[in-house]
Amino acid sequence: MLIDIKDLYKIYNEGQESEVRALDGVSLQIDRGEFVAIVGSSGSGKSTMMNVLGCLDIPTYGTYLLDGTEVTDLSDRQLARIRNREIGFIFQGYNLIQELDALENVTLPLIYQGLSIFDREDRAMEALARVGMADRAHHRPSEMSGGQQQRVAIARALVTEPAIICMDEPLSNLDAKLRVEMRTVIKSIQKQVGITTVYVTHDQEEAMAISDRIAVMKDGRVVETGTPEEIFERPKEEYTRNLIEAVPSRMKPRGRSGREGSIPCPEPVVSVKGLQVYYREGGNSLFSQRKKNQVVRDAEFEIRKGEILGLVGESGCGKTSLSKAILGMNRDIAGEIVHYSTRPQMIFQDPYSSLNPSKTVGWLLEEPLRARGKLEPDKAMSAADMRAAAMEMLGTVGLTEAYYDRRPFQLSGGQRQRISIGQALITRPGLVIADEPVSALDVTIQAQIMELMRRLQEELQLSYLFISHDINVIYQMSDRIMVMKEGKILEIGETEEVFAHPREAYTKQLLRES
Repeated sequence: MLIDIKDLYKIYNEGQESEVRALDGVSLQIDRGEFVAIVGSSGSGKSTMMNVLGCLDIPTYGTYLLDGTEVTDLSDRQLARIRNREIGFIFQGYNLIQELDALENVTLPLIYQGLSIFDREDRAMEALARVGMADRAHHRPSEMSGGQQQRVAIARALVTEPAIICMDEPLSNLDAKLRVEMRTVIKSIQKQVGITTVYVTHDQEEAMAISDRIAVMKDGRVVETGTPEEIFERPKEEYTRNLIEAVPSRMKPRGRSGREGSIPCPEPVVSVKGLQVYYREGGNSLFSQRKKNQVVRDAEFEIRKGEILGLVGESGCGKTSLSKAILGMNRDIAGEIVHYSTRPQMIFQDPYSSLNPSKTVGWLLEEPLRARGKLEPDKAMSAADMRAAAMEMLGTVGLTEAYYDRRPFQLSGGQRQRISIGQALITRPGLVIADEPVSALDVTIQAQIMELMRRLQEELQLSYLFISHDINVIYQMSDRIMVMKEGKILEIGETEEVFAHPREAYTKQLLRES
């Protein structure tokens, strides 16, 4: 047995009113070479469990034997050595260094192993090739899609060939086709090298396809363990059965059908005509040439007032690049973008990296108001008014005022995303761009966040550009759908029409694969 934890507790702010029991007497054993998936709803303790197993965090109470060594007795130096040499990490956020290209990011862990620069680069290129990113070795994170960044993160974790690998939602940002491909890659490498793997996921299908054993967590405890067949065919706990039944499906009634006030106005909030989007790669030197690549070609569409326009396509097709251009975050463009509403806001793909971990929830919600006050002095607010607005927004997104003084690390993934939604809405924009807002959440929390976004859209008469690689999520959320491939918009139409009568072969392929 490689990992043996018993009666483990991780308590934040112990004895205080804001006490959080992230782990509450959990026990779990993992054999050498075993692939264990940990599933559970948001806030169940999955990520905290992975942090403790990976020696990133120390439990408050309990025992943790790692290959016979009591982890809680180790010094910081000893823990650092284990993390650097024995454990590989793939986090829910990509955690790539923005100033380095893909090859340099993957090479970093090998520096601590004392390899020569030539050996480091050879091994890093081999790891990138394993995950299908060799041709992007000299691209920086800002020049990659979310799925491509996560593949680089996977390569970085595998490059040191660790004894244990801890994965926290590693595939949640990939489209359906790539998820299937990467499952095969991860499982193949795991079996070849014999890596003990702890795999945290909210995707029950993924857990069933890739793991040897599944542990189901609820409220900081493991409530059920078993093989994939035992968990999915003969679940013992009602909680486990509810998780399995909560997966989004086109077979379920659409969330927007028959809802009063859901019919959009023909008046546009943004109009896009002949849009071309570029980025430049390579050439870190002041005197070197940077190659100009086109990532969006001839995009033309409009988003109507009160409308949810869904944008779907596989990873790397240009969805995020298009959204950044609309927001003004990418100035290397041609064509026309005309806004007819107040400043658009964005709900980011990854609330783990988009929220400053050193700040409180209250500070994070007030920051857009401070920024607006600097840009538009006539809309500047007093500290008391900003605090009141933040408190009100907490209630709007379904959280209590007790969250005002908490920090992101004390929140679950679903709670973080609610804060991200609050940040986007607190300045009352007319257009919100939601880039994969539920891809990192478990299915039960996905449903809650989708319902929250629909309710707020109707109450505030918002328009959304809702981006996702999950066609089933797009179906549930959208009034109209836009299908994108290799930088081009192939098809756009009413949701029911596109699903019932897709014109393009690629759209038909997406529907078959979902």
